[in-house]
Amino acid sequence: MKRLLPLLLAGLALPVMAEEISCVTTAWMLIGANHRVCVYAFDDPKIPGVTCHVSQAKTGGVKGSFGLAEDPSQFSLACRQTGPITLPEKLRKDEIVFSEDTSLMFKETSIHRSYDEKRKVLIYLAISRKIIEGAPANSISTVPIQPWNK
Repeated sequence: MKRLLPLLLAGLALPVMAEEISCVTTAWMLIGANHRVCVYAFDDPKIPGVTCHVSQAKTGGVKGSFGLAEDPSQFSLACRQTGPITLPEKLRKDEIVFSEDTSLMFKETSIHRSYDEKRKVLIYLAISRKIIEGAPANSISTVPIQPWNK
C-alpha cells in the first residue's frame, strides 16, 4: 500500500491542461461535428521556459459530437524554448508531461519527457497507446538548453 499511494498521487498530478489554439476542418459532416485537426499548446509543468504544441486529428460525426468516437492516432509535436530554462535538481529519466484520452476507453495520447544529459537536450516524445494492442504512432521534438536573452 505504501508503494501504491505515491503512484496514485502522481496520477492525480498528470493531467496538464492544454490550451486549444485553433482547429481546421478536414472533412465536412452532414450530421454532427466535422472531422478536424486541432492545435493545442501546453507548458511543461516542471520545466518553465518550454512550451509544446501538438496537432491532433479529431473525429467528427454524431459519435464525435458526443465524445464517443475514437480519434485516429495522427498527430505532430513541436516543443521550443520560450523563456529561461532551469532544470529541477532531480529530473526523472522518463516522465509523462501531458496525457489525453483519444477514445471513450482504452486509448490515449501522451507526451513523455526525457533528458539527454550529455548533449544538454530535453526530448519530448508523443505516442498513441492502446491498452490492449498498442500503437506505433509517434512524434518527437527536442529542446536544446540554451542561455536566454531578452
